[in-house]
Amino acid sequence: MMKKRSISASKASLVLFLCQVISALDVPLDSKLLEELSQPPTITQQSPKDYIVDPRENIVIQCEAKGKPPPSFSWTRNGTHFDIDKDAQVTMKPNSGTLVINIMNGGKAEVYEGVYQCTARNERGAAISNNIVIRSSRSPLWTKEKLEPNHVQEGDSLVLHCRPPVGLPPPIIFWMDNAFQRLPQSERVSQGLNGDLYFSNVQPEDTREDYICYARFNHTQTIQQKQPISVKVFSTKPVTEKQPILLTPTGSTSTKVELRGNVLLLECIAAGLPTPVIRWIKEGGELPANRTFFENFKKTLKIIDVSEADSGNYKCVARNILGSVHHVISVTVKAAPYWITAPRNLVLSPGEDGTLICRANGNPKPNISWLANGVPIAIAPEDPSRKVDGDTIIFSHVQERSSAVYQCNASNEYGYLLANAFVNVLAEPPRILTPANKLYQVIADSPALLDCAYFGSPKPEVEWFKGVKGSILRGNEYIFHDNGTLEIPVAQKDSTGTYTCVARNELGKIQNEVQLEVKDPTMIIKQPEYKVIQRYGQVSFECIIKHDSTLLPTVMWLKDNDELPDDERFLVGKDNLTIMNVTDKDDGTYTCIVNTTLDSVSASAVLTVVAAPPTPAIIYARPNPPFDLELTGQLERSVELSWIPGDENNSPITNFVIEYEDGLHEPGVWHYQTEVPGTQTTVQLKLSPYVNYSFRVIAVNEIGRSQPSEPSEQYLTKSANPDENPSNVQGIGSEPDNLVITWESLKGFQSNGPGLQYKVSWRQKDVDDEWTSVIVANVSKYIVSGTPTFVPYEIKVQALNDLGYAPEPSEVIGHSGEDLPMVAPGNVQVHVINSTLAKVHWDPVPLKTVRGHLQGYKVYYWKVQNLSRRSRRHVEKKILTFRGNKTFGMLPGLEPYSSYKLNVRVVNGKGEGPASPDKVFKTPEGVPSSPSFLKITNPTLDSLTLEWGSPTHPNGVLTSYILKFQPINNTHELGPLVEIRIPANESSLILKNLNYSTRYKFYFNAQTSVGSGSQITEEAVTIMDEGAGKAMASRQVDIATQGWFIGLMCAVALLILILLIVCFIRRNKGGKYPVKEKEDAHADPEIQPMKEDDGTFGEYSDAEDHKPLKKGSRTPSDRTVKKEDSDDSLVDYGEGVNGQFNEDGSFIGQYSGKKEKEPAEGNESSEAPSPVNAMNSFV
Repeated sequence: MMKKRSISASKASLVLFLCQVISALDVPLDSKLLEELSQPPTITQQSPKDYIVDPRENIVIQCEAKGKPPPSFSWTRNGTHFDIDKDAQVTMKPNSGTLVINIMNGGKAEVYEGVYQCTARNERGAAISNNIVIRSSRSPLWTKEKLEPNHVQEGDSLVLHCRPPVGLPPPIIFWMDNAFQRLPQSERVSQGLNGDLYFSNVQPEDTREDYICYARFNHTQTIQQKQPISVKVFSTKPVTEKQPILLTPTGSTSTKVELRGNVLLLECIAAGLPTPVIRWIKEGGELPANRTFFENFKKTLKIIDVSEADSGNYKCVARNILGSVHHVISVTVKAAPYWITAPRNLVLSPGEDGTLICRANGNPKPNISWLANGVPIAIAPEDPSRKVDGDTIIFSHVQERSSAVYQCNASNEYGYLLANAFVNVLAEPPRILTPANKLYQVIADSPALLDCAYFGSPKPEVEWFKGVKGSILRGNEYIFHDNGTLEIPVAQKDSTGTYTCVARNELGKIQNEVQLEVKDPTMIIKQPEYKVIQRYGQVSFECIIKHDSTLLPTVMWLKDNDELPDDERFLVGKDNLTIMNVTDKDDGTYTCIVNTTLDSVSASAVLTVVAAPPTPAIIYARPNPPFDLELTGQLERSVELSWIPGDENNSPITNFVIEYEDGLHEPGVWHYQTEVPGTQTTVQLKLSPYVNYSFRVIAVNEIGRSQPSEPSEQYLTKSANPDENPSNVQGIGSEPDNLVITWESLKGFQSNGPGLQYKVSWRQKDVDDEWTSVIVANVSKYIVSGTPTFVPYEIKVQALNDLGYAPEPSEVIGHSGEDLPMVAPGNVQVHVINSTLAKVHWDPVPLKTVRGHLQGYKVYYWKVQNLSRRSRRHVEKKILTFRGNKTFGMLPGLEPYSSYKLNVRVVNGKGEGPASPDKVFKTPEGVPSSPSFLKITNPTLDSLTLEWGSPTHPNGVLTSYILKFQPINNTHELGPLVEIRIPANESSLILKNLNYSTRYKFYFNAQTSVGSGSQITEEAVTIMDEGAGKAMASRQVDIATQGWFIGLMCAVALLILILLIVCFIRRNKGGKYPVKEKEDAHADPEIQPMKEDDGTFGEYSDAEDHKPLKKGSRTPSDRTVKKEDSDDSLVDYGEGVNGQFNEDGSFIGQYSGKKEKEPAEGNESSEAPSPVNAMNSFV
């Protein structure tokens, strides 16, 4: 019990110590500083742990290191010192630890196989390399064997064994025929992982004598061929169907061990008729999404980047219509050591503390061991400042003698990891790395950053002063950065001056001065203006600037954000741009850009070009075709052609176009040959061999092209070697294991002779391999099979004919086929910017796992649920594509207060890689939309009932509703505003204590914790007090706004106008008209204009309409109709006028004027409803 307590106490003290460790120094990446500081060795380059070499070439074992002073190098071989001076075949490169073993001058690679390790040492420590195992590659020949023909009954299964020779590394197996064409494979016939060719059932078409197994040894670029295997299928009895049996693996169970991070390949191949279908399942679990692939017609299960979680039982089931068979493979995933925390270099000051941490994991768990300067730490020289505690070394109160290089080795039965990390104890006085008297120039009102890069051990403290003897700078107007930089956020003119930086530690002090100049900003004080100019006119844009006198500005003009046309019509002056003889092409936006060394400003203006006044038209036409073509001076590669021009048709001929026809290869097809100026009527034409030429000429003027001339006589040239090679040569794989070489074939006349063929050559780039070539004809494509996935190839295609080869072609670089990316982007992070926008980050995938041309990344994101409703809906995924090696992107258009998921996938030319794990993020609340509706019902004398619907988009949790309302009086003015806050769970409210017969305007909106949403408005009227009498109701009738009343007034006005015209005509004739007689006969005192006190209708006034009304007012003016306004007023004729006009324009019919008492009963009329009734009908 006491022992347990003491262990716990020691662990507690260790944790306390680690919490008190002082962080290590950062050494600036300054080349001069790094050259001066002492540093233990660091291995910078070394050969791979498992190094297979070509036995025909020199062996180069790399070991490069850096340090101060420069390190010396030594090697061990198989655990003992390797004295390179005693072996004449071994040399070490100068100033390097790289070994070169001379094999090409008599040495044998097998002699030098073994385990090598490099040590780099200087006075501050020693670093060591990994154990580098050197093995010579081997590509042995196939053992001779006598192969008997395979006689197989139709429908039976068959296995053709390859049994390739054992090589180092193992060969790649493929089956081909005598014509070097891949044998077709299918669900019925396929190649197993061991290289054998399996037939689930044989068919008559499988009979052939050239089943050939090839073994390709990539390291030595050699291919070994097995003797051809003969298969004869016979049908001596009826073919019967067979239930499935497994050809491989055998038995009902098997086991498989794979290492973490590798690719797991499981295979099941079955025989049967009909051909069985293979299905894979994982017992007790699901196959891992995005990492599972099916190959070889689902006979192979492939899981990439396996982990311990992929351990388990995998069952393959082979099934056809007669039954099924299965096999269970028990998979165990082990793991070689992998880093959790690799040790990192420490730079400490004397007396400081620090730690080296080495943490690794694996299956089984790796053993951690430490070395100091390449020696196990248990037998290394004692260091009192050092204490080893498992995977951690603790340093306390270090001294300069504590400098050393420590090695951490993490190993288990499946491999090891070795990492070097040095502890460098430095005692250095302060140094300032920024050049003295460095000049900084900035524009006024912009930030100024003054550098003071420093180094010292212990870490110096930095202070800033203005002037040589000024006081120390402090306060909010300055920002002091950890790297010594002084930032002045808003530099002013008075900020100009000398600034002094002082760095000090216990070993000394140093200071440095820098200069700051603050300049006036550059401004355009007269900007270019919008211009409209006629075609062929002249226009000028001004751009007058003001700038700091010490800065030299440059002015540049752009047209539509591009350079000005190279045209002498554009004249750029000191302060302007002038365009002469303006054309339609000059239409656009012109921008003046002013640049100095510190700032840039710009201004733009638009130029619009309009048509000039028309001028008398002159009739122009295309020229007539040339004639009398003649060939003279015939040679093997040239001939002279002459002709006579046709009529120009008022437009000078600008040029002649010469075309030719190849009657031998493409009769009837005319090709462009050349063109000459319009003043020339003869031309010397260059010819190609083996072409039967005919020529024709076309004349061209500004109007267009003439008809072609009649063809010339034919001329056949002699054959010759091809002059050129195919163009547009490309190498792009269509499958992961092939390279498709394509080219544009030569035209018939380019062949220069009969028997045109192509020599196609290829070799893998950077492998120093010999060219592989084939000669093909009548094709423009060749497929190279069995290539590694997405590797570069050098390609060339050369033309040849019966007379010889074309010149040596140039090489192009192509790539074998792409495959889907292997891994998903990692470390996906989402930063929510606001309620509708988020930013997503991810780590780029390693380029070697892309397995193709990196095209970019796709982000899939979708809404999971609305957090306010807690309800899910149909998932609609959205996709954003970010081109190139971009590692972040913005997600716009998100919905507030919602939960989202996203994942990221890398994309190459083949398609998308696996998706990253789904990342969940949530958007914050936003302001709600307006309530879905607002209804006002049940009006009484002093109350109104309000009902509403919740917002369609709450965008969060509703906290309350806000209701504001105010009365509107008869003069359209708004009364005091009243505000009421209503709980969010309410959907109706009864407003009481309102004024009777009063119009109210309501403003209603919802709120979340973020704020108020948009509002909805409505109006309503309380009903009238019945004791006020019906006489008041007529005043409340808002008749001037009624549509029927306005139409009636227009009709009456038209009638009055016609009546006045008739009266005028009658008076001119000296007679009376019937209306006048009626007026004289019926002088009824009741038919008089109604007074304002009698409840007359209000008149619609144009003058009043143009006055601004108060917001929400609907009530018209109360002005009354006066008698003097019109003798023939509506009051005189009444509302029910039934009169009509005769053909001579005279009015007929009786008056139907109303009494003064009748408007008092207007409440009962359907033609003039009261505002209360109108509001009730609306609600």
